[in-house]
Amino acid sequence: MSTPAHDPRRRRLLGAGGGLLLAAALPWPAAGGEAIEIGMAGTSTGSAVWFRPRGLRIRPGQAVRWVNHDAGNVHTATAYHPANGKPLRLPQDAKPWDSGYLLPGQSFTWVFDVPGVYDYFCLPHEHAGMVGRIVVEGAPAGRPYAGTDAQLPPVAVAGFPEVEAVLSQGRVD
Repeated sequence: MSTPAHDPRRRRLLGAGGGLLLAAALPWPAAGGEAIEIGMAGTSTGSAVWFRPRGLRIRPGQAVRWVNHDAGNVHTATAYHPANGKPLRLPQDAKPWDSGYLLPGQSFTWVFDVPGVYDYFCLPHEHAGMVGRIVVEGAPAGRPYAGTDAQLPPVAVAGFPEVEAVLSQGRVD
């Protein structure tokens, strides 16, 4: 039996499907083992460099893959951690990472298991403000590392998106 277009049951079903489409469009990363990409790039003259997005919200167990899309520069994705010669700006139980120098087209992947705020930087470009922040679901809002801000270049501190913006938007370019 065919259902007429004006049937209220059909409208409810279509409305529910639209809700599913809306939920799929929310700024959550891919599920499962798929890594979310963060691009590393800069201007053709090298006058500016960046991570895109520079703020990203993910779920525990999610992988992030940094990819160097910059044809003229090497970059790193390096955790703010004493093991990397920097103040701790990761959750206490989280392990630090350092991608090493990535040539154009190379990538590095890391899985984030501990909820919290993770700040990272590009080793050769920290003083140019090339920093990023990953917020793993379950992190508190606020400024968790304000006590270490004075130990970083001011341009790096200014480059971190607010935790609240990352939590609410899912990604901050």
